[in-house]
Amino acid sequence: MKPFIDLLQKEKKLIIGLMSGTSADGVDVALVEVSGSGITTEISLNAFETIPYTPETRSRIFDLFSVETARVDEICTMNFVLGKLFAESVLTVLDKVGVPPTQVDLIGSHGQTIHHLPSAEVPATLQIGEPAVIAHETGIPTVADFRVADVAAGGQGAPLIAYIDYLLFHHATQTIGLLNIGGIANLTVLPAGKGIEAVQASDTGPGNMILDACVEKITNGAKQFDENSELARQGTVCKNLLEMWLGHQFFDLSPPKTTGREMFGMTYADVCLQQIKEHKISEFDGLATLTALTVESIYQNYTDFVETETALDILYVSGGGARNPLIMRGLAEAFDSIPVVDVSETGVSGDAKEAIAFAILANEAVHGNFGNVPNATGASCGKILGKFVCP
Repeated sequence: MKPFIDLLQKEKKLIIGLMSGTSADGVDVALVEVSGSGITTEISLNAFETIPYTPETRSRIFDLFSVETARVDEICTMNFVLGKLFAESVLTVLDKVGVPPTQVDLIGSHGQTIHHLPSAEVPATLQIGEPAVIAHETGIPTVADFRVADVAAGGQGAPLIAYIDYLLFHHATQTIGLLNIGGIANLTVLPAGKGIEAVQASDTGPGNMILDACVEKITNGAKQFDENSELARQGTVCKNLLEMWLGHQFFDLSPPKTTGREMFGMTYADVCLQQIKEHKISEFDGLATLTALTVESIYQNYTDFVETETALDILYVSGGGARNPLIMRGLAEAFDSIPVVDVSETGVSGDAKEAIAFAILANEAVHGNFGNVPNATGASCGKILGKFVCP
C-alpha cells in the first residue's frame, strides 16, 4: 500500500481514468491532472483518446452479456484479456503524448460491466478487466472495481457519476441537470446552492443501446450506430408504437433505479424489431421511433420524478447521444424553455467525462473520501469506492 500512501503527500497528481461503457466500443483513456480532493478538486484534461476494440474482441464481450452465450471459462479469460488491453491502451496514449508511465501517479479503471443485478434477491454486479494486470503491465498503482462497495451497502452501484457531477458542476444560484446518454441514459440533478446530500440521480432508461443494436441488425453489421441520424431522419415516428414502448415497467419505477443490457439489450432489441414489423412500418420509421423513445423516456423521467420538486435551469448533455442531432433536437423541443447544451461548452469534454470521473474517483479513494451519493444510488451509507492494486 506504500505507493498509495505516498500519493497523499502530493497536491497535484497525474491520473489516468479508464472507461468501457455499455456500448463496448473500446477503451476511453483520459490523462487528467487532479489537484486537491473532495470539494476542492480541480482538474485539467491533458489527453483523451478512445482505443477501439477489434471486431473479434467486441464480439467476445457481447457474448458475455447473454446468459445463453456466457461461459465461465470465457469470463475468466476475458477478465485478463481486457486487463491487458486496458494496459496497452494506457501505454499507447502515454506514448503518443510523450509522457513516461513513471510520471503517472495512479490509474482509475471502471472495467467492463458484463452483468448488473442490483435488484436481484442477492444484489450483484460484475465488471471485468483485471486491475492486477493493468498495474503490472503499466507499473502504475491502480484503483478499480468501484461499484461493488455501493451494492454491498444496499445501493444500485450506479450512477456513480453523480458524485463527480457535484464536484465539477454544483452552482450557488442555478439548478443544473447533467444528462449522459451512453448505452443507458442517466440524469443527475444538482439543486441550486445545496450540498451533496441533496443531489438526485438515476438512470432514465435506454440511451443509444436499443437504437444501436437495431441499426446493426438492420444494416447486417455495416453500421454500428445511426451517424448524424441519417437513417432515422428518413422515417416518421409511429406514435402507437412509441406509447407501447413507453409502457415498459422500468419507466414507472421510482428512483433510485438503474438498468442495463439485462433489460434493454439484444433480446429487447429483437423484440422491438419484431414489433416494428407487426406495426407494418418501415425500418426507417422504426429507427425514428426508437430515437423518440430515448428522448421521451428522458423527459418523462424528468416530469414524473424531478420537475415538481427541483425544476432545472439548464440541462447539459454528454455521451454519444449528444452527437445525435435528432436526439438533441428532440430534447430541446421537449424541455422547451430550459436550455439544452452540450456539456463541452462548459470546458469539460463530453466524450471524456466518464473516464475523467474514474480518475477523480481513484483520487477520492486514495484520500479516504466517500465516492457514492446514497441519495442517488440508494445505499445505506457513504462508501469509499474501489480496490487498490500495487504494481
